[in-house]
Amino acid sequence: MRRTKIVATLGPSTDKPKVLTNLIAAGLDAARLNYSHGTREDHAKRARSLRRAAKGQGREITLIADLQGPKIRLEGFRDGPIHLEEGDEFVIDADLKANAGDEHHVGVTYKALPHDVRDGDTLLVDDGRIILKVEHVDANAIETVVLLGGELSENKGVNKEGGGLSAKALTHKDRQDLKHAVEIGADYIAVSFPRTAQDIHHARRLLKKAGSDANIIAKIERTEALENAEAIIGAADGIMIARGDLGVEIGDSRLPPVQKQLIDLARRSHRIVITATQMMESMIEHPMPTRAEVFDVANAVLDGTDAVMLSAETSIGKYPEKTVEAMARICRESEKEWPDNQADLLLDANFERVDQAIAMSTIYCANRIKVKAIAALTETGATAKWMSRIRTDIPIFAISGLTKTLRKVNLYRGVRPIRFDVNDVDYTEVTAGVLKELLKRRVANDGDKVIITKGDLLGHIGGTNGMKIVTVGDFVEHVA
Repeated sequence: MRRTKIVATLGPSTDKPKVLTNLIAAGLDAARLNYSHGTREDHAKRARSLRRAAKGQGREITLIADLQGPKIRLEGFRDGPIHLEEGDEFVIDADLKANAGDEHHVGVTYKALPHDVRDGDTLLVDDGRIILKVEHVDANAIETVVLLGGELSENKGVNKEGGGLSAKALTHKDRQDLKHAVEIGADYIAVSFPRTAQDIHHARRLLKKAGSDANIIAKIERTEALENAEAIIGAADGIMIARGDLGVEIGDSRLPPVQKQLIDLARRSHRIVITATQMMESMIEHPMPTRAEVFDVANAVLDGTDAVMLSAETSIGKYPEKTVEAMARICRESEKEWPDNQADLLLDANFERVDQAIAMSTIYCANRIKVKAIAALTETGATAKWMSRIRTDIPIFAISGLTKTLRKVNLYRGVRPIRFDVNDVDYTEVTAGVLKELLKRRVANDGDKVIITKGDLLGHIGGTNGMKIVTVGDFVEHVA
């Protein structure tokens, strides 16, 4: 069973007939709606299509709503794209009207940008393809000289080298989009450009006000986010390593070690982590990945990421199904080298929660007695999450009757959801019922050992307090 999960962004390419069905068959685990593009009706329509396609294949697919955040972009040009040469003088003017730009100046969507930069700062445009040196800031205009030129078209992003932009993480558009994401049933909300844990707490309050308990993913893409990474991770349910804007701010050479550090920190903090941006970008146009892309995906898997994400490759690419198939293939092969069953259990640690202690004990035993599978009966998915933070190659199944829980746990590394409502069976038949579900999926056979975790009070949140090791054959009369 592939343990690393695959997230794919929905878009025009996935709107074509049967593409979503084919993506799910190819290995899709989670779908991302990018609120930086498209209309809310587009996203609602895609969410409905996803649910239909998933239901048709008996799957629960996680839905992630990715808010745009305060993406700082240049305005438009009057006569189309321009070309900047090294040494040219160029002005970013916050007072200039939209679509009034030319080869001398252009407007900007973030009107406070002149207040965030100083003489000598470096601005990186279009992911660093164009580099501008700030010569002088005059009221609402930033006078620059071009250090690296090239073609420049409308709506290109602007970053400040080293960070330091003060734009709030949640814009008015984001707050409206968050409400819409709740309405269409998003399981996770991704918050773009957070600087501190307070940005995540703010998003949590907005979700609660909207009547949602969706999980929050903090996108790490600012220098300030790195400086506050531990607090941000603690406030969120997971992180996304958004390597595009992050790489522009900190420099591409720092990205590999930062990626490894963030994945390690997230796992140690018992949070999920998604590795994203340009993982298989060549497949937007080509049916096969480059060798460098293969190694990029493989390294993220070996680092321990919960999920790897596709963006334009599936949203506007020519080969969305082939891309997911290729990513799934790379993940499976790479996982063979993941150092499972190692003692990273922190046996001398003290646990504040009983379910965490049960999870640690379960993995410790499972790794040593040749258990075929682990089945965690759960209301919130917490026990399955604790288990997924500890290295094992034994499949973990989150057993729940709650749809929202099944969709959330589907993003955890090594965890697969199974729908089974304990309220539908007698307490004495729960173990037999769970084994029946595993047998039905050919996960375990007669004579195999399985570990089941559950609480004395079935159906109650946070009640996991027991671990049972059973042999499938002992219950053959119940599950035959």
